[in-house]
Amino acid sequence: MPELPEVEALAQHLRDHAVYRPVARVDVASMSVLKTFEPPASALVGRVVTGASRYGKFLSVEFHDRPGDELALITHLSRAGWLRWHATASATPPKPGRGPLALRVHLDAVGGPGFDLTEAGTQKRLAVYLVHDPQGVPGIAKLGPDALALSRDELAELLAGHTERIKTLIVDQKTIAGIGNAYSDEILHTARLSPYAVSGRLRPEQLDALYEAMRTVLTDAVERSVGQGAAELKGEKRSGLRVHARTGLPCPVCGDTVREVSFAERSFQYCPGCQTGGKPLADRRLSRLVR
Repeated sequence: MPELPEVEALAQHLRDHAVYRPVARVDVASMSVLKTFEPPASALVGRVVTGASRYGKFLSVEFHDRPGDELALITHLSRAGWLRWHATASATPPKPGRGPLALRVHLDAVGGPGFDLTEAGTQKRLAVYLVHDPQGVPGIAKLGPDALALSRDELAELLAGHTERIKTLIVDQKTIAGIGNAYSDEILHTARLSPYAVSGRLRPEQLDALYEAMRTVLTDAVERSVGQGAAELKGEKRSGLRVHARTGLPCPVCGDTVREVSFAERSFQYCPGCQTGGKPLADRRLSRLVR
């Protein structure tokens, strides 16, 4: 799933390549991705791209026709969605339901440059909204503060009183926006915190480590990602991970074997040597440390 660094890089890619270009046509290949119906997607035709922004893990592309008449095309890429930039595209409208293409925006001219929103796999969770105000998107309206905008004291205030495991809380977008499964694994590994640590019981030095890890891991990932072409971002993300998706491999810090805890639809990875005093976590949803 694209998280804060990848979505920020996609927004920067659009700012570099799409701004000031007019929309020539919008092709909707999957009606199910559209979560709003008024205004219709065709309302973008003739408008000019004015910017691209990020709201947590939501990507927003802004358009205007005249001052005071702005529209934002907002997408949540979910697990298997992606934005693909193209220098040229087929001028033939796509057939609905064929392949991964969900929506295509032609800029300058039909068949010219632009971008596609695609989704691989059978679980269709890609969501697209066309709104005048981004706060009209329910997921954006409920977002907590952005992970890179928090101060150390604000983070401490957010965690105070919470009994959830820290792994669970920092991926809750209503609490902190932008962090997903992969970067939460990396942040907790860097902070040397167990994924099962109780959020509201972290000692001051653990809070310091968590805050610094959030800043370092996310900032470094943004710096690695921005400037990469959209097609290279997934590979760039994988290359920078130390524990996530590395089950069975040696930890690059201590050499211990990276382990995994699996649930019904997801899993996370961690290093016992760095994070749990050498003790493996039992692989059950409600388990605690194996004693």
